[in-house]
Amino acid sequence: MEFRPGSIYQKSLGRREKTGDAVIRKKLTPLQYEVTRKDGTEPPFKNEYWDNKKEGIYVDIVSGGPLFSSHDKYDSGTGWPSFTKPLEPTNIVEKEDRGLFTVRTEVRSKHGDSHLGHLFPDGPKPTGLRYCMNSASLRFIPKEDLEKEGYGGYLNLFK
Repeated sequence: MEFRPGSIYQKSLGRREKTGDAVIRKKLTPLQYEVTRKDGTEPPFKNEYWDNKKEGIYVDIVSGGPLFSSHDKYDSGTGWPSFTKPLEPTNIVEKEDRGLFTVRTEVRSKHGDSHLGHLFPDGPKPTGLRYCMNSASLRFIPKEDLEKEGYGGYLNLFK
């Protein structure tokens, strides 16, 4: 599904062209910048969406690309928002991460190149996967705001 780019993208160009780092830094909070641009991690249980139970979708804070649905969110007990699968698999990129003296799978947004979090093989059925994301890399769009925010094509998920 096509999405409307977020405010970080230059709209005057008529195409999706990422703005420079200085513009992104101005638009994001220091924590959002640290997580998305410097591959940081926010504290567990002290972030915006770890216990959000509202219906809606989660999009990339940088590009606005749809990433996850509240239908696939679950309480993993880790203190970060966790999902069993992406809403739009083509909007994420999985990369090998050899940091912290181990090998993990990093999850990044395709269109914003934002660091989102990591993927682990210890999730619930049906996928057995846990997409453990940073709230700071996400923006939540409640189902009642999907149309006005330009994500009306996802309303059918909540009927």
